[in-house]
Amino acid sequence: MTEEHDRIYARLVALESEVSNLRQGYLIVNNRYSEALVSLKALTSEALKAATRATNAAAKAVDATEAAARAARLASDRGVIEAAEASAVAAQDAAEAATEAAAAAASASAAAAAAVAHQAEEASIQASARAAAASKIAAEHAAIAVRTANELSNAIRRPSPKS
Repeated sequence: MTEEHDRIYARLVALESEVSNLRQGYLIVNNRYSEALVSLKALTSEALKAATRATNAAAKAVDATEAAARAARLASDRGVIEAAEASAVAAQDAAEAATEAAAAAASASAAAAAAVAHQAEEASIQASARAAAASKIAAEHAAIAVRTANELSNAIRRPSPKS
């Protein structure tokens, strides 16, 4: 009977050791998971900030495009073709800036979506949705800037009705 008790005791010790190892492994995995969640939350937050800033940049590029268009129209009305052409180039550059900002917003939105794919927390899902909305707005601003720049470019190429 003692031999059987010794075997049972040895098996209990082995099981206790195994449970202890599993507990230690769980704590390590849990700590790493918690660290990963913190990192992913930070990534999601930064992606949202990037998308928002890109949207603001696109809006400012639209303003710059419209200002350059006004300047070009005024210059062409007064017969200052070189100034009008320079303003048209500035408008096109601003439109390109808006397009780049929209692309940056899309990238940030994709980063936020990737972070959400790894963590299903409500705050991250909302941040990803806001980043996607910011990306959409940036793309709309870029489209406005490009349309304005193209209209300006076409208007400058047309002969003035005063000539």
